Amino acid sequence: MNEHPRYSIVIEWSEEDQFYIAILPEWGDLMHSHGATYEEVLRRGKELIEGLVAARQQEGEPLPRARVFAGA
Repeated sequence: MNEHPRYSIVIEWSEEDQFYIAILPEWGDLMHSHGATYEEVLRRGKELIEGLVAARQQEGEPLPRARVFAGA
């Protein structure tokens, strides 16, 4: 995935589900994954991004613009 833009992964704990949730902001509100551990959900989030990039490229669709941290 290094040749692709660096996409964001936001990881939060869900008390209701008792899982970590990985949210992929650049890919829309419904793009997320979950896992029992922080490491698992991070891995799943990365795999999901790789799959999304591959699918878009295969279909000839543009990739979303990656968010970039704008420090002070």
